[in-house]
Amino acid sequence: MEPFVTHQGKVAGMDRNNVDTDQIIPKQFLKSIERTGFGKYAFFDWRFEADGSPNPDFELNRKENEGATILVVNENFGCGSSREHAPWALHDYGFKAILAPSFADIFYNNCLKNGLLPIVLEKSVIEYLLKEANDAEYQCTISLEEQTIVDSKGYKAEFTIDSYWKEMLINGWDEIDKTLSYDQQIKEYELKKVN
Repeated sequence: MEPFVTHQGKVAGMDRNNVDTDQIIPKQFLKSIERTGFGKYAFFDWRFEADGSPNPDFELNRKENEGATILVVNENFGCGSSREHAPWALHDYGFKAILAPSFADIFYNNCLKNGLLPIVLEKSVIEYLLKEANDAEYQCTISLEEQTIVDSKGYKAEFTIDSYWKEMLINGWDEIDKTLSYDQQIKEYELKKVN
């Protein structure tokens, strides 16, 4: 995975509660186990009209949200089924971080395991970010090392993250990489067992 240390990017707001994984990536697109190629299907039923044309009312189709890499959402994002394809789709779409007052537990963990940073923030902070995200030039800088978010207007918020996942994301490790980081200790242990 790509390391996540600091990220500066454009912010898009989606002021919706209880966005489930079937909306993030509809079931008809779950035909591959590759982690790439799902971005074009993210929010498919909301992004497109029945005739395939873009839905002008959907938040991410608005011109001011083009190229956004930080998504601000509302309560209980990623609820529903436990499909790992949901963070794959969001990451492939271009998002590096999702900011919300709460996430569904399985979705939250799937994000961390796939290099997408989910950040839980106070409701008042999310309300501020959703309001500011209406500005096409609005950006935030996320420092995982410092556990801070600073916006282009100087507003600063802090967040918490488990130290295990912080280390994993900063190093760009998945769980196999983490295990391999103990390669020397594993070899030494195996030698002791053989002798």
